[in-house]
Amino acid sequence: MILYTFTGDSYVQQKIIWLVNLYAQKKRWKILLAVVALIIISASIYYTNLLVNRFAEQERTQIKVWADAIQQRASLMNYTEAFFKEVRKEERKRVELLATAYRRLLADSPNENLNFYLEIIRNNTSIPVIIADDQNHVKMAVNLPLGQQDIDSIGGALLKEYTIYEPIVIPLGPRKKEYLYYKESLIYSELKSVLDDLVSSFLTEVAINAVSVPVIITDSTKRNVLQYGNLPASRIDDSLFVLQQISIMESENKPIEVDFLDFGKTFIFYRSSDLLTQMQFFPLLQIIIIALFLVIAYLLFSYARRSEQNQVWAGMAKETAHQIGTPLSSLMAWIELLKMRPEPVEGVEEMEKDIERLETITERFSKIGSPPVLEPTNIIALLEETIDYLRIRSSRKIEYVFEAPPNLDLIIPLNASLFRWVIENLCKNAMDAMSGHGKITVQLLNESDHLLIDVSDTGKGMPKSVFKQVFNPGYTSKKRGWGLGLSLAKRIIKEYHKGKIFVKSSVVNEGTTFRIILKKRNN
Repeated sequence: MILYTFTGDSYVQQKIIWLVNLYAQKKRWKILLAVVALIIISASIYYTNLLVNRFAEQERTQIKVWADAIQQRASLMNYTEAFFKEVRKEERKRVELLATAYRRLLADSPNENLNFYLEIIRNNTSIPVIIADDQNHVKMAVNLPLGQQDIDSIGGALLKEYTIYEPIVIPLGPRKKEYLYYKESLIYSELKSVLDDLVSSFLTEVAINAVSVPVIITDSTKRNVLQYGNLPASRIDDSLFVLQQISIMESENKPIEVDFLDFGKTFIFYRSSDLLTQMQFFPLLQIIIIALFLVIAYLLFSYARRSEQNQVWAGMAKETAHQIGTPLSSLMAWIELLKMRPEPVEGVEEMEKDIERLETITERFSKIGSPPVLEPTNIIALLEETIDYLRIRSSRKIEYVFEAPPNLDLIIPLNASLFRWVIENLCKNAMDAMSGHGKITVQLLNESDHLLIDVSDTGKGMPKSVFKQVFNPGYTSKKRGWGLGLSLAKRIIKEYHKGKIFVKSSVVNEGTTFRIILKKRNN
């Protein structure tokens, strides 16, 4: 690297040593912060997962208690329904007995004792009976419920209500007859109304439950929904959604089976609440949120760190250019004095070239941190000039080889001064890696949109594990190195020329190849 031209300045040395130490400690701080962050995140996720598991266990316990209670109520409902079926059978026997009594009485058989039938009819205090003519005008009515006691005729819904059983015909003459209508007793009707309310209340309580359990109640086909709860009303008409929910519920819990008098066999499907499902995914969501936060924080801190780095690099470079400027002016004056002597002084011309070189280096440092100016440049000619300059000032034991497409001028946007610096740094590192003897090859490859420049040496090489580390500030394998050359080279290629530089290949004790990729034109 070319930083040897100002190593005598103690101020600049202190700046660079401070910067190197700063980045040398950065890796240790990263590891420490990463370990602390990992411990905090792990503890947070563990505690959250513990709370979620406790909540899930409590929820499952509540669901189990609710399901057991529903099962017991379902058993009670089944018993009630069975009991009511028996009551209905007995009630129908009473109605049929009353109908038989009326038939026998109306038959007017002279040889039959009708006192028994009259006693049955007289003791009827609960079965509604209506006698109407063939024009449906009511002639007599007994045991009618409230609201029907003052009826004059029977028809419509009332007629339908009283024709559950076939009416009894009362003949009054050749062309005249009346009809006796009857139905279940008032006691039976009240019992059925109570039972219907009980069933409706049971279904509603099951559907809208205190533990927020999603419930679907279906008929025996397991398709037609009779009642539901804790599910979106907008989707309950979607048969596919209902079938999916039933499938999920049936896989989680065995459905509760209940037999109702009017509904027949019904099934109660249920599953865990949506809150429990959401809570089970909460640790994963927490990990995603924490990871997102860390990524954003890392990007922000990286941006701030890069900004600080840029300021440090720019300040150091400009300070270096300023520090070099003073002795450089003095050297130029001394050379002019030497040229004024009557006898020519040996080496003045070479000293002038080195002075020009120092001016170029000063110019390079002054441009660090400033917006780069890229101008159309013949890269083949630039590489040839750079290699020729290095060849003269290198050991004769080092062989330089430059390979490029023949008879071709490649003009690309470059900052010639800074790019030449990159090539010099790579070649200087190659010289150090070869301990002063070996072969350096610079190869230019022309592609459709890019140029590839490979700088290879026959030095000691490096392991693959350090391919990326060599570009970090402060990383060096030299006893007296500062580890800034490749870091500056990467900054110049990546940030100023929007290109890439990386270790293409390296074999220990055989050599290393660095590759630079440049765009042929600005986008």
